[in-house]
Amino acid sequence: MSETLYTPLPDRAVIRVSGPDRISFLQGLVSNDIEKITADHSGYGALLTPQGKFLFDFFIYQQDQDSLLIDCERGEDGARAAEFYKKLRMYKLRAKVELTDVTESYDVITVFGDGALTALNLPDTAGATAPLADGIKAVDPRLSLIGARVLLPKNELAQMAAIGATESDAATYHQRRVTLGLPNGSEEMEIDRAILLENGFEELGGVDFKKGCYMGQELTARTKYRGLVRKRLLPITIIGPAPETGTAIMNGDKEAGIIRSIHGNGGLALIRLERIGNDAELTAGDAKITVHVPDWVNLPEPAA
Repeated sequence: MSETLYTPLPDRAVIRVSGPDRISFLQGLVSNDIEKITADHSGYGALLTPQGKFLFDFFIYQQDQDSLLIDCERGEDGARAAEFYKKLRMYKLRAKVELTDVTESYDVITVFGDGALTALNLPDTAGATAPLADGIKAVDPRLSLIGARVLLPKNELAQMAAIGATESDAATYHQRRVTLGLPNGSEEMEIDRAILLENGFEELGGVDFKKGCYMGQELTARTKYRGLVRKRLLPITIIGPAPETGTAIMNGDKEAGIIRSIHGNGGLALIRLERIGNDAELTAGDAKITVHVPDWVNLPEPAA
C-alpha cells in the first residue's frame, strides 16, 4: 500500500491523568514503565487483575509537563472506557491525581500505509512522538509497521489532508492490523482470562520486566521466566465459508486454537503452539485455516 491513509477510530476513548502523583500512581498499576513516557516517546501497556489476567490495554502519551493522556478502548456506549475510568478511580485513594474523561475533546486517528511515517515526519522507531498542531503524533508504540497514532482536538481533521493523507475506513485498517498480528483490546483478548505474553506484549513493548512491582506482575514474570507460553495470538487466513468468532480451529480431532476475530478473509486466533507443525491441516467449520507467524513474534524453541 503506497499511499498514506488515515482512519478516525470512534471506538477509542481518551482519559487525562494529571497531578503531581500521576506517574507514581500509574507505575504501580500498569505493565509498562510510565517513567519512560516523555514528550518524545509514547508507550503501550495494560492493566491486569491481581492474578495477572488481562483487563484493559491502552496507549499513553505525555500531553504536557503535568498531564498524561490514555487512549483506551471505548466499548459499546462507552462501557469499557467507563469501567476503566472507574477502576482507576478505585485505586486512586489519596494519590494527588486528577482523572478526567476528555473523549469528547479528541479524535483518535490511525495513519497507515507505506508513506505514513514519512508524511508525518516521524522516524521508523516504535513510540517516537512529536507535536502535530495542537495534538500529538506518535509512531505506534507496538510496531512501526502499522504506522502511527494521532490525537487531535475535535474539528482539526484538516491536518490529515495537510500531510497528504487520504481518508480510509476502519475495515481497511483492521485488516492491516490483524495481518500484522496486533491485538485490539477485548476484541481478541478475553477479559479476566488472557495472559499478556500469549498476546505478544513482550515483543510489542507492552510490558517492562525491570520496572518493579505492579498489579499482576507475579504471573507475568513467572510466565516469562518459567517458559510457560504454550499459546499465541497469531494471524490466520481463512479459505472457504467464514466461521463465527469463537469457533474452534481443529487439527484432525484435536483442538488447535480459537478464532478471536475475523476481518475480511483473515483474522486473529489464539493458537496452541504444539498443534501447528508443518504437517498440520487446520480447519474451522467448513473453512481451511492457515496460521502465519509475523517476523516480530518470538516463538519458544520446540522441545527436543
